[in-house]
Amino acid sequence: AAMIVAAGELRNEGLKDFGLLFLVGEETDSIGAKKANLLDPGSRFIIVGEPTGNKLATAHKGVLTLTLTTKGKAAHSAYPERGESATLKLLDVLSDIRSLDFSRDPVLGPTVMNLGQINGGTASNVIPGRAEAVLSFRTGVSPDLVLSGVRSATAGRADIAVRTKSQPQVLFTLPGFPTELMPFGTDIPYLTAFGRPLLLGPGSVLDAHIENERVEKKQLEDAVAIYKELVRRLMEE
Repeated sequence: AAMIVAAGELRNEGLKDFGLLFLVGEETDSIGAKKANLLDPGSRFIIVGEPTGNKLATAHKGVLTLTLTTKGKAAHSAYPERGESATLKLLDVLSDIRSLDFSRDPVLGPTVMNLGQINGGTASNVIPGRAEAVLSFRTGVSPDLVLSGVRSATAGRADIAVRTKSQPQVLFTLPGFPTELMPFGTDIPYLTAFGRPLLLGPGSVLDAHIENERVEKKQLEDAVAIYKELVRRLMEE
């Protein structure tokens, strides 16, 4: 909303050498960004509007999302010797992954893991023949290093499918704007055709993905002026 208002005001002031890009899929497979990156926009900069408290981000972490699948043998729970629990196998794998110690990046900090989804079995009286977990890492190091560690810890006990993988990003900043490191990931790794990336937007990521997501009205209003100033400054670069 702040970008749309800022764009309208800039056009009314006579500035027209910019555009707005609207994307889908940022929370899943970033398909919108990937398709947009096939275009030839001819731009030198792109401002991505994720919630940064209206501060320019200096960098953000990489992302690695994996699906782990374990297979067992279904059987009646009264006869455990006739089956093999895929759920118990998955719990063992997850325990070993949680014990991994990835090197801490001096700028981006530690790699963190979230076990976002876990599913297994068909009924309480059936030994599960299949189980699945979805893990999301915010990586301070290369996601390839994290993936290698997960594969080593899994040791063939689970199938690993990579859902998303993107590198940590060092971002473009301008003097005179407050800056801060951001511990999350964005679509920026998939928008390389659009020029040097900047990351700034109203709101806090702490208010995202909770029951009552929100953005302070003042931050939303302030963002209009900040976006306008960023565009003016970038046109002078």
